[in-house]
Amino acid sequence: MSSKRLTAWIVAGLVLGMVVGYAVNVSASPAGAARFAEIANLLPFAFLRLIKMIIAPLVFTTLVVGIAKMGDIATVGRIGGKALAWFIFASLISLTLGLVLVQWFEPGRAMSLPLPPAEASSGVSAGAMTMKGFIESTLPASVIAAMADNEILPIVVFSLFFGTAMAALGERTKGVLNALDAVAHVMLKVTGFVMLFAPLAVFGALAATVAKQGLDVIRVYGIFVTEFYFSLAILWAILIGLGLLIIGGSVFRLVRRIREPVLLAFSTASSEAAYPRTLEELERFGCSNRVASFVLPVGYSFNLDGSMMYCTFAVLFLAQVYGIELSIAQQILMVAILMLTSKGIAGVPRASLVVVAATLGQFGIPEAGMLLLLGIDHFLDMGRSATNVVGNSIATAIVSKWEGELRAGAAGDGPLPAAAGGPAAEAPSGPAPERSS
Repeated sequence: MSSKRLTAWIVAGLVLGMVVGYAVNVSASPAGAARFAEIANLLPFAFLRLIKMIIAPLVFTTLVVGIAKMGDIATVGRIGGKALAWFIFASLISLTLGLVLVQWFEPGRAMSLPLPPAEASSGVSAGAMTMKGFIESTLPASVIAAMADNEILPIVVFSLFFGTAMAALGERTKGVLNALDAVAHVMLKVTGFVMLFAPLAVFGALAATVAKQGLDVIRVYGIFVTEFYFSLAILWAILIGLGLLIIGGSVFRLVRRIREPVLLAFSTASSEAAYPRTLEELERFGCSNRVASFVLPVGYSFNLDGSMMYCTFAVLFLAQVYGIELSIAQQILMVAILMLTSKGIAGVPRASLVVVAATLGQFGIPEAGMLLLLGIDHFLDMGRSATNVVGNSIATAIVSKWEGELRAGAAGDGPLPAAAGGPAAEAPSGPAPERSS
């Protein structure tokens, strides 16, 4: 199925899901709507299970092949340093923008909602981030266990070691490199098959959410939702503007190419669901295979721009709701804490809530305030997941440009040259290449 046709089917699933969900919500009893939502949720549940089936082998093979083809440790360090520098810069922009805009809009003061008791439990399990916990979530005790649990950050760490070791051994690992390259091709072909189920998953996700909660939840929280999405639009404009400065007008072609992964992340509220197709589209756009295979998976742990902006936005929103004033020093400390605790957020639904809940307690904000966000979090997660895909795509293109490995014009007019190598050289499962105007 071509990219345009699949995008059209996903949009159709999105609209139809909201229509059917609303019809069930207004016509069925609460118990009937709940039963419908439970059944409809099986579609996105099955789809995300299929995506999780792909993620670990795809991240491992593409990242290892990309690093091994770099040829030496110095190149790995150089590209990694450039990627991390951009990630830190983009993270500061995201966190600071959320901090500034939520204080400008003041949605917490404008909304008149009954406050949950301060001692109430939100049901979100969260604890303070410790150095030991950070190490445990980063360094895998067993890479097999990390792959079984789809923990991207530990997989990335192991892949960095494995790929660097292969690069150091040179010709002796050529057979292993060819085998992993072939596996990466196979996984991209599997991705093409799995993506055929995306429209059904989108339909089920939206139908279940709207059937159970209705559209009233959006009206009640309209101020907060509208202002948050307006803030995301500003963040998109900043990221695209930075891309325009560094890679030129081709950034707009990049945005067009990733429309399908962005829509998929938005519809399923999971940036992880969009990872396989995002990698394909970046290489078709013109990003170097070895750079894209390195930067994108690392970005999924260190560069989730939408999720990070949401963290400061949500924490300050709840502080406003409870009338708690945070000093400038406390706000700076919050940004510093979130710079660390937000790293390694999984690209799956609701992951940001854990970071928000952990941050609230450190600034004396009742965790019960999370109850105010749980009802609309799915709709907020849709926006921040789509933003994560945009941020990581632009980051990959920028690092490719800095490395001098972004194809001239970056129009994505066909498969990568044979010299680029890697899984995207054949692009086995993706759509037919588009012609540039």
